[in-house]
Amino acid sequence: MLAEHRELHGLWNILTKHKGKGGYSRHPETLRWVGKQKALYLRHEALVKELARRGYRHYTPLDKSLATGSGSQKIFINTIKEQKIILQKKPCECLLYV
Repeated sequence: MLAEHRELHGLWNILTKHKGKGGYSRHPETLRWVGKQKALYLRHEALVKELARRGYRHYTPLDKSLATGSGSQKIFINTIKEQKIILQKKPCECLLYV
């Protein structure tokens, strides 16, 4: 969750401040959020709520006035089916602790 939070802030900065200047601005994960800053903002708020529920403190709010565009994100780099296959192929030690 903390890694996702860090990624969200990185995307937010690229989309709202850098306006596509170098770095990861052309990365597929960044491009799928172009025009969907509102959706990114809402995802951030949901993540912050979950972090707070788990006892984390949050000190890095996003500027709501920059939350423009679509309020939903329906573009995936990999389909949900492909994501499940990718996850199934990853090694998992979770069964060792059951």
